[in-house]
Amino acid sequence: MLKVDLLQPDLILGDTVLGITPEILHHYQLKGLVLDVDETLVPLRVREVSEELMQWATEIRQVAKIWLVSNNLSENRIGKIAQSLNAPYTWGARKPSRRKLRQALQALNLPASQVAMVGDRLFTDAIAGNRLGMFTILVEPMVDPAIAARSYPIRNFEVWLSKKLGVSLTTTQQMFTKSDET
Repeated sequence: MLKVDLLQPDLILGDTVLGITPEILHHYQLKGLVLDVDETLVPLRVREVSEELMQWATEIRQVAKIWLVSNNLSENRIGKIAQSLNAPYTWGARKPSRRKLRQALQALNLPASQVAMVGDRLFTDAIAGNRLGMFTILVEPMVDPAIAARSYPIRNFEVWLSKKLGVSLTTTQQMFTKSDET
């Protein structure tokens, strides 16, 4: 695998994590999701999940196992979010390190190829997942509406640099409907 390939997500959703559907998971034969927390599931510094996210997690759990893996060092905050979603979690992961992702894969008891690493960042989430042979999904970040006008310089820099290195970040425009299951 070329180093630039480590940055290339398998699926660029063009939507938040809420856009991941059971049909998408079925299409890619995914049976598990390892989910980043900050700005993937909740805006940075938010301690509670939305009702919409709780409903999404309930729907997804019907077809796939989920596990939260966060770089955040606040076990109290990440644990509260995980508890709200009724999901196991790991905090202080230091992605793109693979150590805590391996622990999540082992606990999920699924091969890496059947588990997606879902996150909003290329240099942490996509690299970590790709290094383990996981399916990688890049989602748009969940942002706090109060600061939505503020830019996200680190993520913007990652996207800019990745494009310069030749990574394709075109949103995958496939429709996933129940008719695709046949």
